[in-house]
Amino acid sequence: METVLKIDGNQKLEIKELEQLNSSGAGYDILRYIGLPELFGEEKETLLYFLGRNLARRFEFNSLEDLRLFFEKMGLGVLDLVKEKKNLKTFYLLSDAVVAKLQSNIETDFRLEAGIIAEVMQQLEGVDCECIESIHRRVKQVEFTVYMQD
Repeated sequence: METVLKIDGNQKLEIKELEQLNSSGAGYDILRYIGLPELFGEEKETLLYFLGRNLARRFEFNSLEDLRLFFEKMGLGVLDLVKEKKNLKTFYLLSDAVVAKLQSNIETDFRLEAGIIAEVMQQLEGVDCECIESIHRRVKQVEFTVYMQD
């Protein structure tokens, strides 16, 4: 008998729950990069960021490895921590899918991903965190910088 993933408003999910969901193709990208921005209008950057934060609150993150696995299972790319200072962490997002998105004619952004990272880091570090993203189109990678409050 197949296990059904049921989500209520207060339930936190384990990262492994993502293995029950499987999809691929352009459908996600069309919804993410065309549908949601059109729906959100001028507030798209803010709303996507907080959508990412809200999604991250629905899962249990116990380590940076959980965050890396979450990105992998969600098909967002390979997230690597590349620099760590006292109140700052820098991640790179790389994958063939990221390269393809950056090369496409569809306007892409990574605000949703920045929101996810900010929320997970806030959960893990126990301090307020904000995340900004920088797209490096020439080298086809996205850099996320997390700022942590004292």
